[in-house]
Amino acid sequence: MLRITATVAIPLAEIEFTAIRAEGPGGQHVNRTSSAVQIRFDIAASSLPDEMKERLRARHDRRITAAGVIVIKVQDERSLTRNRETALERLADLIRRAIAVPKKRRPTKPTKSSVEKRIAGKKKRSETKRLRRLPAD
Repeated sequence: MLRITATVAIPLAEIEFTAIRAEGPGGQHVNRTSSAVQIRFDIAASSLPDEMKERLRARHDRRITAAGVIVIKVQDERSLTRNRETALERLADLIRRAIAVPKKRRPTKPTKSSVEKRIAGKKKRSETKRLRRLPAD
């Protein structure tokens, strides 16, 4: 079980793990071992509540495909197990941020002093520009 919050957990059976070859420097070790991990999590087929699935799909994240599958690739460590743990942490973090309900914004009016400061600044700028003009004939 991948614990997301106190009430939300995802069974590991819903997450597809694939060991792949890492990219970049590392010499023979990188060429011979599959130490990088790619995980795939299908949002639609998951056991998450429907409202969380919608918020997750609505996120504009490059790791979420058009088909609604989260793909996370980790190759930070030389160890497959540490990369797997890191990938699970990143998935949990992505889901946590997506399921957090954003606070509703209450529109407010600007304070009287801020309006007065803005108008005074505009008047000062206008006067400066007016003084730069050539005198009218």
